Amino acid sequence: MAKNEGENDFHCKREGDFNDANLSAKKSKHSGDLETENTETPVEFLQSIPSDGIRRNASNVILDNDAAIWPSISTGTCSQNPSDRKLDVSCDTIHTSESGTTIEDKAVCDSASSRGQLSFIEADAAEDKGSRTTMEDAWVILPDAFIGVTGKLRCSFYAIFDGHGGRLAAEYARNHLHANVLSAGLPRELMDLKVAKKAILEGFQKTDESLLKESATGGWHDGATAVCVWILGQTVLIANIGDAKAVLARSTGDGYLDSSDERSLKAIVVSREHKAIYPEERARIQKAGGVIGSNGRLQGRLEVSRAFGDRQFKKVGVTAVPDIHSFNITKREHFIILGCDGLWGVFGSGDAVEFVGKLLKEGLSASIVSRRLVREAIRERRCKDNCTAIVIVFRQK
Repeated sequence: MAKNEGENDFHCKREGDFNDANLSAKKSKHSGDLETENTETPVEFLQSIPSDGIRRNASNVILDNDAAIWPSISTGTCSQNPSDRKLDVSCDTIHTSESGTTIEDKAVCDSASSRGQLSFIEADAAEDKGSRTTMEDAWVILPDAFIGVTGKLRCSFYAIFDGHGGRLAAEYARNHLHANVLSAGLPRELMDLKVAKKAILEGFQKTDESLLKESATGGWHDGATAVCVWILGQTVLIANIGDAKAVLARSTGDGYLDSSDERSLKAIVVSREHKAIYPEERARIQKAGGVIGSNGRLQGRLEVSRAFGDRQFKKVGVTAVPDIHSFNITKREHFIILGCDGLWGVFGSGDAVEFVGKLLKEGLSASIVSRRLVREAIRERRCKDNCTAIVIVFRQK
């Protein structure tokens, strides 16, 4: 299958290795300033679900085959086993939490009364370092995130880690976070939302603690924000620290999109920004003895208030405690965009969803869509920062 014009000169990495549990991972990039979004005021947009995926060989070459494929791990290899890309879905309950405190912890699911079924998930990432001299982002896509362990639940993991001061913290978090969440007790047999969120919280804490020891030993001070997605069965959990963001594309009606109605979908921000200038974060930082400078930065230097690493700022309020949100997949949920602040510095949430939705409506794969999204940010909208995006598409039966 020939690439679309302009795709072949666009930079999209698919490399990197997990250090733990023999996992494979993907690299990424990032940095920038993110606009403030109201997570409770969704933006409406246009979107349609594509029909086909793109298959690549082990060298990441797109093959001339229109069969939709579930990619295996972040090295770019693909699994052609149809059973690897099926996931049944039923519920439409949305759960949210703030700073690790669950607002609603009971997932209301009934697969017997399913309103929609997820055939499989297609996801891919793209990155560009922009005008920066280095790439400090890291990213990972794991469609089979239980690493061969048998269980009733299907688990997949997607994440972007946005480094600052270097990429060591981003790489460390990429290599260790998911393994730490698994060891903390992420559910494998029966979905328990409270247990899943507890495992994510503990995984973030363990990762930050070990990262800080590593940075002290190595004498580096890098930090990294993060936005992560775990899909357990039919439940999606989003955890974030800092200003990397996740946006969900959800239909406003019964789930079937009317291509003539630009208001048939809305963009819902399903993460929470953490910056030192925000009142709740400012109060917590000041209580810890930190000072917010006139430029809105902690100690006049750090813009975000939550991050992995940043060893020199931990005593003045910087934390790696994530906000966690969750929802169940139905036919109304269509795709998620994960992005570092470089992406969101030039794209509004509704704007990005409309852009991605139109491309998906044309039948393009998540791979091509993610590349075009980042290319638009860098080339057309003049993003100067590192820019990384992951597009996760829910393929409905």
